Amino acid sequence: MSGKEKNNKSALKVNKGIEQPSAFHPEAKSRFKKTLVSDVDPETYFNGIRAGNRALLSKAITLVESSLALHQKTAQEIIERCLPHAGNSIRIGITGVPGVGKSTFIESLGTFLTGQGHRLAVLAIDPSSEKTKGSILGDKTRMEQLANDKNAFIRPSPSAGSLGGVTRKTKEIIILCEAAGFDTIFVETVGVGQSETAVHSMVDFFLLLMLAGAGDELQGIKRGIMEMADAIVINKADGDNIQKAKMAVREYSNALHLFPPSASGWTPVVKMCSSRINSGIEEIWQSIEKFRTFTLSNGYFQKHRQEQELRLMLEAIHNLLKDHFYSHAMVSEQLKIYQGKVLHGKLSAYQAASELLKIYFKHISL
Repeated sequence: MSGKEKNNKSALKVNKGIEQPSAFHPEAKSRFKKTLVSDVDPETYFNGIRAGNRALLSKAITLVESSLALHQKTAQEIIERCLPHAGNSIRIGITGVPGVGKSTFIESLGTFLTGQGHRLAVLAIDPSSEKTKGSILGDKTRMEQLANDKNAFIRPSPSAGSLGGVTRKTKEIIILCEAAGFDTIFVETVGVGQSETAVHSMVDFFLLLMLAGAGDELQGIKRGIMEMADAIVINKADGDNIQKAKMAVREYSNALHLFPPSASGWTPVVKMCSSRINSGIEEIWQSIEKFRTFTLSNGYFQKHRQEQELRLMLEAIHNLLKDHFYSHAMVSEQLKIYQGKVLHGKLSAYQAASELLKIYFKHISL
């Protein structure tokens, strides 16, 4: 028996398998591409957003978040149309230390608001992995009741490596949501850190969630973040934790008196609540409404928004210049060369940066 015949009769013979299908169905793949490109004109997007079409609102937000030039062009045309219909909301930034219960608090307060007839949009910023650039985007699973509420819209967005985990596009998404008729906007940040400064620059009211009995409360958070807060809320004030929460309220109230007066003239409040049993939620909303009434009466509300727009303009200039620099063909070609020179000690980092900028300015078309 030949070796070939022997191998054919072997029990270890491996038969050729069937060819595996593609992970994406060709038609589905083409339809997916069409949802992202500008097949739909900006006017149709605008009319859909104003009419409360959530599918078109979600697609418009996807265009805003996209880095492709074609998508950005369409997104800016949509935003331009929506801008006159924006601004009629209260924008609330919500942050807190990890594990403080931000998602549970947002669902509790959000459900209370929709029950009062408000329309709520929640923009939840998920941290992107530094390695994979991916995000879990799991806020809808953590806010199941609110996600199924017809008067609520939850949009998790990846931070995509932007400062402090706040997307550069958040302000533009706020404009789209306001044009869609949402009168209350929550912006949830990744956690205590640089992101709070970015969020503070785009919201009207800044709410800081804290825990009682989790260590030295007054040392557990940066003073700068406390100074930005319009309200500090001690969450999980239920069961055996109520007395600790009351003590934390007193400590934070005393600490806030040591800070200089805020630009708004508003005295920050310290409240406690339990998102789990919906205790203290209504009182927190009443404080937010008092803040809005107070700052509208003294002119700070509108002045603060105007200052925010100017800061966002300067930030946009910075971002556009950075994007243009790195996407320039000559810079892209020379960047790796200069990186090599820096790595091998032939040039300092500052010298390399200066040389690359000279190349950029020499070759940009004015």
